[in-house]
Amino acid sequence: MTRKVGNGTRNVAIVGPYSSGKTTLLESILFVTKAIARKGSIKEGNTVSDSAAEARDRTMSVEVSIASTEISDLNFTFVDCPGSIEFAQETQNALVGVDAAVVVCEPVIERVLTLAPLFKFLDDWEIPHLVFINKMDRSNDSFMDVLHALKAVSTRPLLPQQYPIRQNRELVGYIDLVTEAAFHYHEGSPADPVPLPEHLKDEEKAAREEMLEVLADFDDHLLEELLEEIEPPQEEILQDLKKDLGADLIVPVFFGIAEQDYGVRPLLDALVREAPAPEITAERIGLTGQTDAPTLAQVLKTYYTPQGGKLSLVRVWQGEITDGMVLNGVRAGGLYSLMGQQQEPLQKAVAGEIIAIGRLEGIQTGVTLSPNQAEELPKAEAIVPVYALAIAPERRKDEVKLSSALTKLLEEDPSLRWEQHGDTHEVILWGQGEIHLQVSLDRLRRKYNLPMTTHLPRVPYKETIRQSGTSHGRYKHQTGGHGAFGDVHLDIKPLSRGEGFSFHETIVGGVVPKQYIPGVETGVREYLAQGPLGFPVVDVDVTLTNGSYHSVDSSEQAFKQAARIAMTEGMPKCQPTLLEPILAIKVCAPSEFTSKALQLISGRRGQILGYEPRTDWQGWDEVTAYLPQAEMHNFIIELRSLTMGVGFFNWEYNHLQEVPDKVAESVLAMMSHAE
Repeated sequence: MTRKVGNGTRNVAIVGPYSSGKTTLLESILFVTKAIARKGSIKEGNTVSDSAAEARDRTMSVEVSIASTEISDLNFTFVDCPGSIEFAQETQNALVGVDAAVVVCEPVIERVLTLAPLFKFLDDWEIPHLVFINKMDRSNDSFMDVLHALKAVSTRPLLPQQYPIRQNRELVGYIDLVTEAAFHYHEGSPADPVPLPEHLKDEEKAAREEMLEVLADFDDHLLEELLEEIEPPQEEILQDLKKDLGADLIVPVFFGIAEQDYGVRPLLDALVREAPAPEITAERIGLTGQTDAPTLAQVLKTYYTPQGGKLSLVRVWQGEITDGMVLNGVRAGGLYSLMGQQQEPLQKAVAGEIIAIGRLEGIQTGVTLSPNQAEELPKAEAIVPVYALAIAPERRKDEVKLSSALTKLLEEDPSLRWEQHGDTHEVILWGQGEIHLQVSLDRLRRKYNLPMTTHLPRVPYKETIRQSGTSHGRYKHQTGGHGAFGDVHLDIKPLSRGEGFSFHETIVGGVVPKQYIPGVETGVREYLAQGPLGFPVVDVDVTLTNGSYHSVDSSEQAFKQAARIAMTEGMPKCQPTLLEPILAIKVCAPSEFTSKALQLISGRRGQILGYEPRTDWQGWDEVTAYLPQAEMHNFIIELRSLTMGVGFFNWEYNHLQEVPDKVAESVLAMMSHAE
């Protein structure tokens, strides 16, 4: 295929909820434009996108995939994005670099709500987008009812450019609302023109008038024509559609059955006519988009391939990139166009293209690339991880490789996090849900030969005391001619929550020489690493009040041991109590699910602080609450289950709180059993 550049290029993302048929639509697009000779299927695992083993195992997209084709002398690069909410970061990172998006959905009113977060992101970023209602052969709802439901979740007006023709409830064709021409579908070939069905003339006329009225909201000349009952020229309508889509003022709506190629060609015709050129997109973010401007690009996605190492998917915003060019201090190790997992070498790429660059070591997804220092371009915010597993290599010898592999894993997928927890000493992998982490573990096994074992992360409980006490500790040890001696009296008292640990001394008369006092504090601190209940101790004040020493046998080490003895004997008498970490959470969900979200929080020992409408999210509420970390593990799974998959929450550690007695008994019993 001859690669066209500049105004001859269009970059279009295919997005939508899980199972809406995005990958099937892309296969149809590639087939009808003759980029592939035979359509693959998801069941057979031979589609151009979803070529990763993790995607084929699950028959679902798990990462961004690229494919290109030529349509009417334009080179289209399609970016197939995952639909699962657990891989939303992939989608958002890629959307930042496209000229337009096709939102694929099913004609099921109950599932329309799942589009709300996607519409919100597209409109926040002012990304032009169209809707393609797929699987119209499976619809039990009327087209107008589905359209009405879609309008309720979009902040931009939806504008159907087609009206369906049905026979015995089956979709057989469409009416183009711009030209008022009717067509019948034929599998494997373009639709044939047919006379406009008489029984649909009134419905078509009403739909067309609604389309023109919406366009007239943004065009005074068109408004005048409609008021004077002048039929606007088709060219004027098409110009308005192109201008308004490019400005993200309207959302054109198309429909079809991608599996049979129905409706795909009209959708492509609209993309050719109406999708904005790359320089228009560049202007939208404040750039020129010209090839002769200074080189500026952005990383949309990072891959680690088994054969070729690191590949960075890059949008060239302006200027051009040549093979071997130094970007951000790193030499480009090869330029490629991608077709699924197939790579075609390039000598250069120019403004408007999305290409892959090899071996950009140390450069992360979202980073702005240039030969010289440049201001960072906007990038999608990192999504807060909400689901965790503790992981460990199956083979002990692999522990040294884990850190390096996890670093590469996070480069591929920025919505992951990992930590070596300071209290529990576990390696914890954080992500967006159960499937997300399982895909990540599969990648560790396949790409880095690192099979892992997993378990639920231990809750980092702490402990403190409820009452004050005193204790005495004496360490006396004789070995041959030289002994060890230390003797201390300690006052132990609780502190307010969050005050940590304090150490004081009130020694008078030199009963404990000053050079030994640091040893006492060290002994106390070492003991506090594991208190009488088996957890780190916090919010305790310890004062050294008295003691004695031996002029020959005493040492700092001996006083450290004496302090540990005093703490070991004294702490159990001070009513030790278990503390648990409490998270401050913000749960966001459509208002119709707010009561369910409140019940979910309350049912997990959460404390609801209040709720109010979510800013800039029409019809959504935001609930603030405190939630024990022990209750967090499956919280996101239940929340999504209760809210059709769209509910989400953010969290941060807030404070420690005493564990209720019954819960504490259970925790301590489990700990005792584990030992």
